[in-house]
Amino acid sequence: MSTAQKYLTALVVTIVSIGVMRSFASEPLAQAARQEPVAASTPSTMGKTLLDPADTVLLLLDHQAGLFQTVKDIDVAELRRNTIVLAKLATVLKIPVITTASEPGGTNGPLMPEIHEFAPHAVYVPRKGEVNAWENQDFVNAVKRTGRRTLVMAGVWTSVCVMFPALDATAEGFKVYAVTDASGDPSELASRTTLARFVQGGIIPTSTNAVLSETHRTWNRPEASEIAKLYGLVSPNYAAVAESYQKAQEVVRQSRSQ
Repeated sequence: MSTAQKYLTALVVTIVSIGVMRSFASEPLAQAARQEPVAASTPSTMGKTLLDPADTVLLLLDHQAGLFQTVKDIDVAELRRNTIVLAKLATVLKIPVITTASEPGGTNGPLMPEIHEFAPHAVYVPRKGEVNAWENQDFVNAVKRTGRRTLVMAGVWTSVCVMFPALDATAEGFKVYAVTDASGDPSELASRTTLARFVQGGIIPTSTNAVLSETHRTWNRPEASEIAKLYGLVSPNYAAVAESYQKAQEVVRQSRSQ
C-alpha cells in the first residue's frame, strides 16, 4: 500500500471514529431532552406525609407518679415537660386527648396532674387493671368515637404502656405515632429494643418537637404566638433565641423613636 493510500485509510478511520464518539456523547443529552420534566408540587400533594391535626387524637398512657421513679432512659423532668407540651399543643389546636391508667390507686401512683391542667378537655378512661389499654373496651370505644384514624401515643413505660396498644391499634388499621421523648423506660436497652419493635410493627417513632412542628405547619395562623411559647418549652435554647430577638427589636424601636 502506497503512502497516499495509507494516509487516506487513516483519515477515513479517524473521521468514522470521531462520528461514533460524537454519537455516544450526544446520546445522554438526547435522552435527557426526551425525558418528561419533573412535575411541580401542588397544594394537593404538599405535606400529605405529615400529621394532619384534623385526623389526630393524642393518647397519653399511664404517666403515673410511681412509674416515673423507674424511668432511666430519659430525664424525668424532660419527659414531664414534653408531655406538658403535647397537652398544651392539643389544647391550642383543639386535638382530642384521651388519658388512662391501669391501676392509679396502686403502687404505680396517680397520673401527673399537669396533663388535665393544661388539657382540660382531655377525657380520662379508667381501666380495670388491664396492662394493655387496648384490651379495655371503654378505652377503645373512646378512641373510635373521635372518628380519627391517626393516633399519637406517649406513656410510661414505652415498652409496655405505649407499645402494646400501639401494636393492637396498628393491627386495626390506625396510623400510630409513638412520641419517644414524652415516654420513658427502665433502661436504655429496653428503649432501643422497643424502638426496633416499633419499626418492625409499622409504628412511626417521633419526637415532641416533630409533633409540634408537623401540626403547627405555618406561622401564618392566629395561634402562632401560643405555639411559639411551646417551642421555648421543648427547646429552652430556642426560648433564649426568642428573648434575644425580642430585646434587639426593642432596642431598634427605641433608637428610631429618639
